[in-house]
Amino acid sequence: QVQLVESGGDLVQSGGSLKLSCAASGSSRTISTMGWYRQAPGKQRKSVATITSGGSTDYADSVKGRFTISRDNAKNTVYLQMNNMTPEDTAVYYCYCNTAVRRFWGQGTQVTVSS
Repeated sequence: QVQLVESGGDLVQSGGSLKLSCAASGSSRTISTMGWYRQAPGKQRKSVATITSGGSTDYADSVKGRFTISRDNAKNTVYLQMNNMTPEDTAVYYCYCNTAVRRFWGQGTQVTVSS
């Protein structure tokens, strides 16, 4: 089992920045890819960014050039730096990690961008 705890969600003005963190505990040595999804009200959960254990990254088109995903393997933590935010970034952000057995999810953290 892996437990994921997110932090950093907040209310921010349009054009502002936030950094989300997600710390893994438990059987964290089995973790491979980590990433972030988000779910806006009334919409499906969508992938935002992923990062492999080797550091390769991938981003949704809507956040490319504005968001940066990173991870600290020693701390079993993944981060999402969000810059130049817009109201369209408003959502609950969920981190996840993949293991050989299954995917685990965090509880979600609310990010709200005001115009």
